[in-house]
Amino acid sequence: MSSNVISIDEFMKCDLRVGVVKSAEKIPGSTKLLKLIVDLGELGERQIIAGLALWYKPEDLVGKYIIVVANLAPKRFRGYISQGMLLAAEDENGVPVLLTVERPVKPGAKVH
Repeated sequence: MSSNVISIDEFMKCDLRVGVVKSAEKIPGSTKLLKLIVDLGELGERQIIAGLALWYKPEDLVGKYIIVVANLAPKRFRGYISQGMLLAAEDENGVPVLLTVERPVKPGAKVH
């Protein structure tokens, strides 16, 4: 068993939501960072800064349903505020693969 075990109560503090990417663009002067605007339904739109530019073209992300940590404290990257974090796994080559949903659901739907 991992030494980083948490209780179900600790896990439940994470507010995981389905978001739809409305727009995406490269951040000027950065080779890695993208600025995403993500629709989280009743929570509104959020700006999320993600280090995906080496693997994803901005136009390929628009319309994707992604999983977002919606209650993460804002953080500044290169002068841009990130208001959440998208979830991704890495493949065998270390390339990020976005976590998505099997079929479209309402933006802002809670992930259980």
